[in-house]
Amino acid sequence: MRIAVRLTPRAHANRIDGIARSADGTSLLKVSVTAPPAENRANDALTALLAKEWRLPRRDIAISGGAKSRNKTVHVAGDPHTLSQRLAAALAKLPGS
Repeated sequence: MRIAVRLTPRAHANRIDGIARSADGTSLLKVSVTAPPAENRANDALTALLAKEWRLPRRDIAISGGAKSRNKTVHVAGDPHTLSQRLAAALAKLPGS
């Protein structure tokens, strides 16, 4: 499963901020992390936060696109049916969903 993410590094807290729309109408998961973008630290913080929030092993979450950009594509490994149910429940609780 792939998820579009808009990452904000150097934020005040590590958190999932909600769902937003990009200029082209694509839905994005807005995420903030306290880590700086240098040396891949913000990307590492992103995968750790998503793994914790979604109760998945960190090894199942990887950045598959946009590693050097704020707009990223995150790949979540696992059974698509189980993942879609789990993530849909988590995303439904977010602002903007």
